[in-house]
Amino acid sequence: MIAPARVAAYEALSAVSAGNADLPTAIAFARDNLRDDRDRALAAEIATGVQRWRAALDHLIVQFSKRSLDRLDFEVVEILRMSAYQMLHLTRVPASAVVDDAVDLTRRAGKQSAGGFVNAVLREISRRRSKLPLPPRPADPADRDAALAYLSITLSHPQWLAARWYDRLGFDAAEAWMRFNNTAAPLTLRVNRFKTTAAELVERLARDEIHLRPARFAPDAFLVEEGYPLRSPASEQGLFVVQDEASQLVALLASPNPGRRVLDTCASPGGKTTAIAAVMDGQGRLVACDVRARRIDLLRKTIATTGATNVRVVQADLLNALPFSQPFDTVIVDAPCSGLGTLRRDPDIRWRRRETDLPALAAAEGTMLQHAAALVAPGGRLIYATCSSEPDENEAVVDMFLAGARDFTPVDARAIAPALPPALVDSRGHLRTQPDLHELEAFFGAVFERRNL
Repeated sequence: MIAPARVAAYEALSAVSAGNADLPTAIAFARDNLRDDRDRALAAEIATGVQRWRAALDHLIVQFSKRSLDRLDFEVVEILRMSAYQMLHLTRVPASAVVDDAVDLTRRAGKQSAGGFVNAVLREISRRRSKLPLPPRPADPADRDAALAYLSITLSHPQWLAARWYDRLGFDAAEAWMRFNNTAAPLTLRVNRFKTTAAELVERLARDEIHLRPARFAPDAFLVEEGYPLRSPASEQGLFVVQDEASQLVALLASPNPGRRVLDTCASPGGKTTAIAAVMDGQGRLVACDVRARRIDLLRKTIATTGATNVRVVQADLLNALPFSQPFDTVIVDAPCSGLGTLRRDPDIRWRRRETDLPALAAAEGTMLQHAAALVAPGGRLIYATCSSEPDENEAVVDMFLAGARDFTPVDARAIAPALPPALVDSRGHLRTQPDLHELEAFFGAVFERRNL
Protein backbone atom coordinates (compact mmCIF):
# COMPACT_ATOMS: atom_id res chain seq x y z
CA MET A 1 0.00 0.00 0.00
CA ILE A 2 1.35 3.42 -0.96
CA ALA A 3 1.82 5.77 1.99
CA PRO A 4 -1.19 8.15 2.06
CA ALA A 5 1.06 11.18 2.55
CA ARG A 6 2.94 10.39 -0.66
CA VAL A 7 -0.29 10.06 -2.63
CA ALA A 8 -1.44 13.44 -1.31
CA ALA A 9 1.94 15.03 -2.11
CA TYR A 10 1.82 13.64 -5.65
CA GLU A 11 -1.68 15.04 -6.17
CA ALA A 12 -0.63 18.45 -4.89
CA LEU A 13 2.49 18.58 -7.06
CA SER A 14 0.55 17.46 -10.14
CA ALA A 15 -2.00 20.25 -9.59
CA VAL A 16 0.78 22.84 -9.31
CA SER A 17 2.62 21.59 -12.40
CA ALA A 18 -0.60 21.59 -14.41
CA GLY A 19 -1.24 25.20 -13.41
CA ASN A 20 -4.49 24.30 -11.67
CA ALA A 21 -3.54 25.73 -8.28
CA ASP A 22 -0.78 27.47 -6.38
CA LEU A 23 1.10 25.38 -3.83
CA PRO A 24 -0.82 26.35 -0.64
CA THR A 25 -4.16 25.72 -2.34
CA ALA A 26 -3.01 22.42 -3.81
CA ILE A 27 -1.66 21.20 -0.47
CA ALA A 28 -4.82 22.20 1.38
CA PHE A 29 -7.01 20.36 -1.13
CA ALA A 30 -4.82 17.22 -1.22
CA ARG A 31 -4.62 16.98 2.58
CA ASP A 32 -8.40 17.06 3.01
CA ASN A 33 -8.54 13.26 2.81
CA LEU A 34 -5.80 12.70 5.40
CA ARG A 35 -6.95 12.18 8.97
CA ASP A 36 -3.58 11.65 10.64
CA ASP A 37 -1.74 14.89 11.49
CA ARG A 38 1.58 13.19 10.78
CA ASP A 39 0.45 12.30 7.27
CA ARG A 40 -0.80 15.84 6.71
CA ALA A 41 2.52 17.28 7.83
CA LEU A 42 4.54 14.86 5.70
CA ALA A 43 2.49 15.55 2.58
CA ALA A 44 3.04 19.28 3.00
CA GLU A 45 6.76 18.76 3.67
CA ILE A 46 7.26 16.67 0.53
CA ALA A 47 5.26 18.98 -1.76
CA THR A 48 6.96 22.11 -0.41
CA GLY A 49 10.41 20.55 -0.45
CA VAL A 50 10.07 19.46 -4.07
CA GLN A 51 9.18 22.99 -5.14
CA ARG A 52 12.05 24.37 -3.05
CA TRP A 53 14.68 22.04 -4.54
CA ARG A 54 13.15 21.43 -7.95
CA ALA A 55 16.07 22.61 -10.08
CA ALA A 56 18.57 20.41 -8.23
CA LEU A 57 16.20 17.43 -8.36
CA ASP A 58 15.60 17.89 -12.08
CA HIS A 59 19.34 18.11 -12.71
CA LEU A 60 19.89 14.80 -10.92
CA ILE A 61 17.02 13.11 -12.76
CA VAL A 62 18.52 14.15 -16.10
CA GLN A 63 22.02 13.09 -15.03
CA PHE A 64 21.01 9.64 -13.82
CA SER A 65 18.33 8.86 -16.40
CA LYS A 66 20.32 10.17 -19.39
CA ARG A 67 17.09 11.72 -20.65
CA SER A 68 15.81 15.27 -20.80
CA LEU A 69 12.68 16.00 -18.80
CA ASP A 70 10.64 16.76 -21.91
CA ARG A 71 11.10 13.14 -22.96
CA LEU A 72 9.42 11.90 -19.78
CA ASP A 73 5.72 11.81 -18.91
CA PHE A 74 4.87 14.53 -16.40
CA GLU A 75 3.52 11.91 -13.98
CA VAL A 76 6.88 10.15 -14.00
CA VAL A 77 8.74 13.41 -13.48
CA GLU A 78 6.65 14.28 -10.41
CA ILE A 79 7.13 10.83 -8.92
CA LEU A 80 10.89 10.99 -9.47
CA ARG A 81 11.08 14.49 -7.99
CA MET A 82 9.19 13.68 -4.81
CA SER A 83 10.96 10.35 -4.31
CA ALA A 84 14.41 11.84 -4.85
CA TYR A 85 13.56 14.66 -2.47
CA GLN A 86 12.46 12.25 0.23
CA MET A 87 15.61 10.12 -0.12
CA LEU A 88 17.98 13.09 -0.08
CA HIS A 89 16.33 15.43 2.42
CA LEU A 90 14.17 13.25 4.68
CA THR A 91 15.82 10.29 6.36
CA ARG A 92 13.03 8.82 8.45
CA VAL A 93 11.89 6.40 5.74
CA PRO A 94 14.38 3.86 4.29
CA ALA A 95 15.34 4.46 0.67
CA SER A 96 14.07 1.01 -0.30
CA ALA A 97 10.59 1.88 0.96
CA VAL A 98 10.63 5.15 -0.96
CA VAL A 99 11.61 3.32 -4.15
CA ASP A 100 8.93 0.66 -3.69
CA ASP A 101 6.28 3.33 -3.14
CA ALA A 102 7.49 5.20 -6.22
CA VAL A 103 7.10 2.13 -8.42
CA ASP A 104 3.62 1.46 -7.01
CA LEU A 105 2.67 5.10 -7.51
CA THR A 106 3.86 4.90 -11.11
CA ARG A 107 1.49 2.01 -11.71
CA ARG A 108 -1.30 3.88 -9.91
CA ALA A 109 -0.74 6.83 -12.25
CA GLY A 110 -1.31 4.57 -15.24
CA LYS A 111 2.37 4.44 -16.27
CA GLN A 112 3.08 0.79 -15.46
CA SER A 113 5.68 0.44 -18.23
CA ALA A 114 7.79 3.15 -16.55
CA GLY A 115 8.08 1.24 -13.27
CA GLY A 116 11.45 -0.31 -14.07
CA PHE A 117 12.83 3.03 -15.25
CA VAL A 118 11.71 4.78 -12.04
CA ASN A 119 13.21 1.98 -9.95
CA ALA A 120 16.58 2.22 -11.73
CA VAL A 121 16.87 6.01 -11.56
CA LEU A 122 15.99 6.21 -7.88
CA ARG A 123 18.32 3.40 -6.88
CA GLU A 124 21.18 5.13 -8.69
CA ILE A 125 20.40 8.40 -6.89
CA SER A 126 20.36 6.52 -3.59
CA ARG A 127 23.72 4.87 -4.31
CA ARG A 128 25.31 8.18 -5.27
CA ARG A 129 23.74 10.32 -2.55
CA SER A 130 27.09 10.96 -0.79
CA LYS A 131 28.61 12.50 -3.93
CA LEU A 132 25.92 13.94 -6.14
CA PRO A 133 26.85 15.46 -9.52
CA LEU A 134 25.72 19.01 -8.68
CA PRO A 135 27.67 22.18 -9.59
CA PRO A 136 30.04 22.95 -6.69
CA ARG A 137 30.40 26.26 -4.91
CA PRO A 138 32.82 28.18 -7.14
CA ALA A 139 36.38 28.57 -5.92
CA ASP A 140 36.33 32.01 -7.52
CA PRO A 141 32.97 33.75 -6.96
CA ALA A 142 33.92 36.21 -9.73
CA ASP A 143 33.58 33.35 -12.24
CA ARG A 144 30.05 34.31 -13.30
CA ASP A 145 29.22 31.15 -15.24
CA ALA A 146 30.33 28.86 -12.39
CA ALA A 147 28.56 31.04 -9.83
CA LEU A 148 25.28 31.02 -11.75
CA ALA A 149 25.43 27.25 -12.26
CA TYR A 150 25.83 26.77 -8.51
CA LEU A 151 23.17 29.34 -7.55
CA SER A 152 20.57 28.26 -10.10
CA ILE A 153 21.03 24.47 -9.95
CA THR A 154 22.55 23.50 -6.62
CA LEU A 155 20.65 26.20 -4.71
CA SER A 156 17.62 25.75 -6.96
CA HIS A 157 16.54 29.18 -8.21
CA PRO A 158 15.62 30.24 -11.76
CA GLN A 159 18.71 31.27 -13.69
CA TRP A 160 17.26 34.66 -14.62
CA LEU A 161 16.67 35.46 -10.96
CA ALA A 162 20.06 34.10 -9.90
CA ALA A 163 21.67 36.36 -12.51
CA ARG A 164 19.78 39.41 -11.24
CA TRP A 165 20.73 38.83 -7.63
CA TYR A 166 24.33 37.96 -8.45
CA ASP A 167 24.76 41.12 -10.52
CA ARG A 168 22.93 43.40 -8.07
CA LEU A 169 23.91 41.98 -4.68
CA GLY A 170 27.14 40.09 -5.30
CA PHE A 171 27.83 36.39 -4.84
CA ASP A 172 27.89 36.22 -1.02
CA ALA A 173 24.59 38.06 -0.54
CA ALA A 174 22.88 36.12 -3.34
CA GLU A 175 24.04 32.83 -1.84
CA ALA A 176 22.87 33.79 1.66
CA TRP A 177 19.51 34.92 0.27
CA MET A 178 18.99 31.64 -1.58
CA ARG A 179 20.00 29.56 1.41
CA PHE A 180 17.43 31.50 3.44
CA ASN A 181 14.78 30.75 0.80
CA ASN A 182 15.59 27.04 1.05
CA THR A 183 14.89 26.80 4.79
CA ALA A 184 11.52 26.11 6.35
CA ALA A 185 9.69 29.26 7.47
CA PRO A 186 8.57 29.45 11.10
CA LEU A 187 4.93 29.86 12.04
CA THR A 188 4.60 33.51 13.05
CA LEU A 189 1.73 35.01 15.06
CA ARG A 190 0.60 38.56 15.74
CA VAL A 191 -1.06 39.34 19.05
CA ASN A 192 -4.65 40.48 18.57
CA ARG A 193 -4.72 43.51 20.85
CA PHE A 194 -8.50 43.75 20.58
CA LYS A 195 -8.71 40.68 22.80
CA THR A 196 -5.47 40.15 24.70
CA THR A 197 -1.95 41.34 25.43
CA ALA A 198 1.36 39.80 24.46
CA ALA A 199 2.04 38.53 27.98
CA GLU A 200 -1.44 37.02 28.29
CA LEU A 201 -1.15 35.27 24.92
CA VAL A 202 2.22 33.72 25.77
CA GLU A 203 0.87 32.49 29.12
CA ARG A 204 -2.37 31.22 27.63
CA LEU A 205 -0.68 29.18 24.90
CA ALA A 206 1.93 27.83 27.32
CA ARG A 207 -0.90 26.17 29.26
CA ASP A 208 -1.62 24.21 26.06
CA GLU A 209 2.09 23.30 25.70
CA ILE A 210 2.55 25.80 22.88
CA HIS A 211 5.70 27.84 23.37
CA LEU A 212 6.47 31.17 21.73
CA ARG A 213 9.44 33.50 21.55
CA PRO A 214 9.37 37.16 20.59
CA ALA A 215 10.32 37.96 17.01
CA ARG A 216 13.32 40.17 16.38
CA PHE A 217 11.73 43.25 14.83
CA ALA A 218 7.92 43.49 14.87
CA PRO A 219 6.67 44.37 18.38
CA ASP A 220 3.57 42.14 18.28
CA ALA A 221 5.18 39.19 16.47
CA PHE A 222 5.94 35.83 18.07
CA LEU A 223 7.55 32.73 16.57
CA VAL A 224 6.13 29.32 17.47
CA GLU A 225 8.91 27.16 18.91
CA GLU A 226 6.82 24.21 20.01
CA GLY A 227 3.23 23.06 19.59
CA TYR A 228 0.51 23.79 17.05
CA PRO A 229 -1.53 26.87 18.02
CA LEU A 230 -3.99 26.70 15.11
CA ARG A 231 -5.92 23.95 16.88
CA SER A 232 -5.90 25.60 20.28
CA PRO A 233 -8.87 27.33 21.94
CA ALA A 234 -6.89 30.58 21.67
CA SER A 235 -7.10 30.30 17.88
CA GLU A 236 -10.85 29.75 17.94
CA GLN A 237 -11.20 32.77 20.21
CA GLY A 238 -9.21 34.99 17.82
CA LEU A 239 -6.44 35.85 20.29
CA PHE A 240 -3.86 35.93 17.50
CA VAL A 241 -3.53 36.26 13.75
CA VAL A 242 -1.11 34.20 11.65
CA GLN A 243 0.96 36.85 9.88
CA ASP A 244 4.54 36.94 8.61
CA GLU A 245 6.82 39.26 10.60
CA ALA A 246 7.87 41.32 7.57
CA SER A 247 4.21 41.80 6.66
CA GLN A 248 3.52 43.06 10.17
CA LEU A 249 6.13 45.76 9.68
CA VAL A 250 4.12 47.30 6.83
CA ALA A 251 1.32 48.13 9.26
CA LEU A 252 3.82 50.06 11.42
CA LEU A 253 4.17 52.57 8.57
CA ALA A 254 0.59 53.65 9.30
CA SER A 255 1.08 54.02 13.05
CA PRO A 256 0.91 55.57 15.56
CA ASN A 257 -1.42 58.21 14.04
CA PRO A 258 -3.23 56.86 10.99
CA GLY A 259 -6.04 59.39 11.37
CA ARG A 260 -9.80 59.04 11.63
CA ARG A 261 -10.40 57.84 8.08
CA VAL A 262 -8.15 55.10 6.71
CA LEU A 263 -8.35 53.14 3.45
CA ASP A 264 -6.64 49.76 2.96
CA THR A 265 -7.00 49.13 -0.76
CA CYS A 266 -5.63 45.57 -1.16
CA ALA A 267 -6.63 44.25 2.22
CA SER A 268 -7.19 40.48 2.10
CA PRO A 269 -6.49 38.29 4.03
CA GLY A 270 -6.82 41.01 6.66
CA GLY A 271 -3.76 40.82 8.89
CA LYS A 272 -2.62 44.34 8.07
CA THR A 273 -6.17 45.69 8.20
CA THR A 274 -6.87 44.35 11.67
CA ALA A 275 -3.46 45.48 12.95
CA ILE A 276 -4.24 49.05 11.87
CA ALA A 277 -7.77 48.79 13.30
CA ALA A 278 -6.20 47.92 16.65
CA VAL A 279 -3.88 50.94 16.44
CA MET A 280 -7.01 53.06 15.91
CA ASP A 281 -8.45 51.58 19.15
CA GLY A 282 -11.60 50.65 17.28
CA GLN A 283 -12.37 54.33 16.64
CA GLY A 284 -12.86 56.17 13.36
CA ARG A 285 -13.52 54.35 10.10
CA LEU A 286 -11.23 51.92 8.32
CA VAL A 287 -12.41 50.90 4.85
CA ALA A 288 -10.91 47.64 3.57
CA CYS A 289 -11.09 46.72 -0.12
CA ASP A 290 -10.24 43.80 -2.33
CA VAL A 291 -11.32 42.75 -5.77
CA ARG A 292 -12.28 39.06 -5.80
CA ALA A 293 -15.26 37.64 -3.92
CA ARG A 294 -13.22 34.79 -2.43
CA ARG A 295 -10.71 37.25 -0.98
CA ILE A 296 -13.51 39.43 0.33
CA ASP A 297 -14.91 36.41 2.17
CA LEU A 298 -11.50 35.71 3.71
CA LEU A 299 -11.15 39.36 4.71
CA ARG A 300 -14.56 39.40 6.40
CA LYS A 301 -13.68 36.21 8.29
CA THR A 302 -10.44 37.69 9.64
CA ILE A 303 -12.20 40.88 10.73
CA ALA A 304 -14.98 38.97 12.47
CA THR A 305 -12.56 36.61 14.25
CA THR A 306 -10.41 39.44 15.60
CA GLY A 307 -13.36 41.52 16.75
CA ALA A 308 -12.40 44.67 14.85
CA THR A 309 -15.59 46.74 14.87
CA ASN A 310 -14.48 49.87 13.01
CA VAL A 311 -13.86 48.19 9.64
CA ARG A 312 -16.14 48.44 6.62
CA VAL A 313 -15.50 46.04 3.73
CA VAL A 314 -16.01 47.18 0.12
CA GLN A 315 -15.40 45.10 -2.99
CA ALA A 316 -13.45 47.29 -5.41
CA ASP A 317 -10.76 47.03 -8.07
CA LEU A 318 -7.81 49.39 -7.57
CA LEU A 319 -6.96 49.14 -11.26
CA ASN A 320 -9.97 51.43 -11.69
CA ALA A 321 -11.01 54.61 -9.90
CA LEU A 322 -12.40 53.77 -6.46
CA PRO A 323 -16.04 54.55 -5.51
CA PHE A 324 -15.42 57.01 -2.67
CA SER A 325 -16.34 60.69 -2.61
CA GLN A 326 -14.52 61.75 0.55
CA PRO A 327 -10.74 61.66 1.06
CA PHE A 328 -8.86 59.62 3.65
CA ASP A 329 -6.16 60.55 6.15
CA THR A 330 -4.13 57.44 5.29
CA VAL A 331 -4.35 55.25 2.18
CA ILE A 332 -2.43 51.96 1.99
CA VAL A 333 -1.53 50.11 -1.19
CA ASP A 334 -0.01 46.73 -0.30
CA ALA A 335 0.11 45.94 -3.98
CA PRO A 336 -0.37 42.57 -5.67
CA CYS A 337 3.11 41.90 -7.02
CA SER A 338 5.49 39.19 -8.21
CA GLY A 339 5.85 37.78 -4.69
CA LEU A 340 9.56 37.23 -5.31
CA GLY A 341 10.35 38.37 -1.79
CA THR A 342 8.45 35.43 -0.27
CA LEU A 343 10.16 32.45 -1.89
CA ARG A 344 10.85 30.85 1.48
CA ARG A 345 7.14 30.61 2.30
CA ASP A 346 5.94 30.17 -1.29
CA PRO A 347 8.66 28.26 -3.16
CA ASP A 348 6.47 27.54 -6.18
CA ILE A 349 6.51 31.26 -7.08
CA ARG A 350 10.12 30.96 -8.22
CA TRP A 351 9.02 28.61 -11.00
CA ARG A 352 5.79 30.40 -11.91
CA ARG A 353 7.32 33.85 -12.40
CA ARG A 354 9.25 34.99 -15.46
CA GLU A 355 11.45 38.03 -15.83
CA THR A 356 9.12 39.19 -18.59
CA ASP A 357 6.32 39.43 -15.99
CA LEU A 358 7.93 42.38 -14.22
CA PRO A 359 7.15 45.26 -16.63
CA ALA A 360 3.41 44.50 -16.67
CA LEU A 361 3.33 44.07 -12.89
CA ALA A 362 5.14 47.38 -12.37
CA ALA A 363 2.76 49.16 -14.74
CA ALA A 364 -0.26 47.79 -12.85
CA GLU A 365 1.28 48.76 -9.51
CA GLY A 366 1.84 52.29 -10.80
CA THR A 367 -1.79 52.53 -11.90
CA MET A 368 -2.97 51.34 -8.48
CA LEU A 369 -0.78 53.89 -6.74
CA GLN A 370 -2.20 56.71 -8.85
CA HIS A 371 -5.80 55.68 -8.14
CA ALA A 372 -5.07 55.44 -4.43
CA ALA A 373 -3.32 58.83 -4.40
CA ALA A 374 -6.48 60.51 -5.67
CA LEU A 375 -8.18 59.67 -2.36
CA VAL A 376 -5.52 61.08 0.00
CA ALA A 377 -6.59 64.22 1.87
CA PRO A 378 -4.27 67.27 1.91
CA GLY A 379 -1.73 66.62 4.66
CA GLY A 380 -2.57 62.89 4.52
CA ARG A 381 -0.27 59.99 3.81
CA LEU A 382 -0.03 57.36 1.11
CA ILE A 383 1.76 54.06 1.81
CA TYR A 384 3.01 51.80 -0.98
CA ALA A 385 4.26 48.31 -0.13
CA THR A 386 5.20 45.10 -1.92
CA CYS A 387 6.57 41.67 -1.08
CA SER A 388 8.89 41.85 -4.07
CA SER A 389 12.68 41.70 -4.06
CA GLU A 390 12.99 43.55 -7.36
CA PRO A 391 13.65 47.28 -7.89
CA ASP A 392 11.35 47.22 -10.94
CA GLU A 393 8.37 46.93 -8.58
CA ASN A 394 9.79 49.05 -5.77
CA GLU A 395 12.05 52.08 -6.40
CA ALA A 396 11.10 52.27 -10.07
CA VAL A 397 7.39 52.50 -9.25
CA VAL A 398 8.09 55.08 -6.53
CA ASP A 399 10.17 57.23 -8.88
CA MET A 400 7.58 56.98 -11.64
CA PHE A 401 4.83 58.03 -9.23
CA LEU A 402 6.76 61.01 -7.84
CA ALA A 403 7.64 62.21 -11.32
CA GLY A 404 3.94 62.65 -12.10
CA ALA A 405 2.51 63.51 -8.67
CA ARG A 406 3.87 66.96 -7.93
CA ASP A 407 1.66 67.42 -4.86
CA PHE A 408 3.21 64.43 -3.07
CA THR A 409 6.55 64.34 -1.30
CA PRO A 410 8.45 61.30 0.03
CA VAL A 411 8.64 60.83 3.79
CA ASP A 412 11.42 59.04 5.67
CA ALA A 413 9.87 56.07 7.46
CA ARG A 414 12.01 56.73 10.53
CA ALA A 415 10.33 60.11 11.02
CA ILE A 416 6.77 58.77 11.21
CA ALA A 417 7.01 55.19 12.51
CA PRO A 418 8.82 55.16 15.87
CA ALA A 419 8.13 51.45 16.37
CA LEU A 420 9.94 50.58 13.12
CA PRO A 421 13.54 49.52 13.80
CA PRO A 422 15.92 51.98 12.04
CA ALA A 423 18.00 49.05 10.76
CA LEU A 424 15.11 48.19 8.43
CA VAL A 425 15.04 51.63 6.76
CA ASP A 426 17.33 52.18 3.77
CA SER A 427 19.18 55.31 2.67
CA ARG A 428 16.10 56.63 0.82
CA GLY A 429 13.89 56.29 3.90
CA HIS A 430 12.09 53.18 2.66
CA LEU A 431 11.22 50.12 4.70
CA ARG A 432 13.31 47.30 3.28
CA THR A 433 13.72 43.83 4.75
CA GLN A 434 16.34 41.62 3.15
CA PRO A 435 16.89 37.92 3.90
CA ASP A 436 20.70 38.03 3.85
CA LEU A 437 20.75 40.96 6.30
CA HIS A 438 17.68 40.53 8.52
CA GLU A 439 16.58 36.90 8.09
CA LEU A 440 13.17 38.16 7.01
CA GLU A 441 11.27 37.83 3.76
CA ALA A 442 11.96 40.70 1.35
CA PHE A 443 9.33 43.42 1.84
CA PHE A 444 9.40 47.04 0.69
CA GLY A 445 7.47 50.08 1.89
CA ALA A 446 7.48 53.75 0.88
CA VAL A 447 5.55 56.64 2.42
CA PHE A 448 4.38 59.85 0.70
CA GLU A 449 2.65 62.89 2.11
CA ARG A 450 0.22 65.09 0.21
CA ARG A 451 1.04 68.75 0.51
CA ASN A 452 -1.55 71.13 1.90
CA LEU A 453 -2.72 73.25 -1.02
